[in-house]
Amino acid sequence: MLIETPYKDGDTISLKTIAGEEVIARLEKEEDGFFHLHKPMCLVAGQQGMGLAPYMFSVSQDATFKIRDTAVACVLKTEKELASQYTQQTTGIAV
Repeated sequence: MLIETPYKDGDTISLKTIAGEEVIARLEKEEDGFFHLHKPMCLVAGQQGMGLAPYMFSVSQDATFKIRDTAVACVLKTEKELASQYTQQTTGIAV
């Protein structure tokens, strides 16, 4: 049996909102009924396949986003390959 370690502060996590959006972000902290996320990106389908787009276009991408935990259907640690793609897109650092 494979034992999966739970996510922790600083991890890249994937959230599925109750609206059906899939969000990938770095978790700063989880407290008081909120996920505090850094540089959240949405998983979107494009002509070349799946890609990442900013969660919101009208705010600074360096802002800390607070998403209420009641708006989240599930949350897990992001799969390693997609987490590397997220890191490269948000920081420019190839992992």
